[in-house]
Amino acid sequence: MNKEIQPKYEAVTVTCNGCGTVIETRSTKESINVEVCSKCHPFYTGKQRAAAAKGRIDKFNKKFGM
Repeated sequence: MNKEIQPKYEAVTVTCNGCGTVIETRSTKESINVEVCSKCHPFYTGKQRAAAAKGRIDKFNKKFGM
């Protein structure tokens, strides 16, 4: 590989804007900000609201007659 054209792969911090969690990883970017991480995402925390999703599904089915 030509070392002059390769991006630098360095240690960076990933910061979650939702809960403030800071994760250390490696990337070619200087820093990474995410909206939702695995510690605050409803799917991974088990706090999904099936009732809210059900309302949207019913509305879709009503609208398109399925």
